[in-house]
Amino acid sequence: MDSDTAQQRLQQENHRFAGTGGVSAGNVEQGFRPAFRDSETRRVFPSCFADGRAAPFHMVDGLPAEAVEARDARGRVTRIKSTVVSGFVRDGRFYTREEASHAVQTLH
Repeated sequence: MDSDTAQQRLQQENHRFAGTGGVSAGNVEQGFRPAFRDSETRRVFPSCFADGRAAPFHMVDGLPAEAVEARDARGRVTRIKSTVVSGFVRDGRFYTREEASHAVQTLH
């Protein structure tokens, strides 16, 4: 998946889950952190800026090599594996956006 497609997918997901615990703004107070999971390997990757700092939202440029299919000459991600999905981590558990949205509803 190229980065434009990944960015478009993230924007669509943010729009779909706007106002719910399925976006960072709706779940950060409950301890959720943006992350990605490779559904093939089950590895979870916290969302990071390219320099490794934790990102407060989903960033593909901070994904490790095993989740990335291609980068441009400046190191920016141009394609991620199709099996990589966005979600959140809380207390060591990965939640899809939908799962995070439901979890936040039950925490209120």
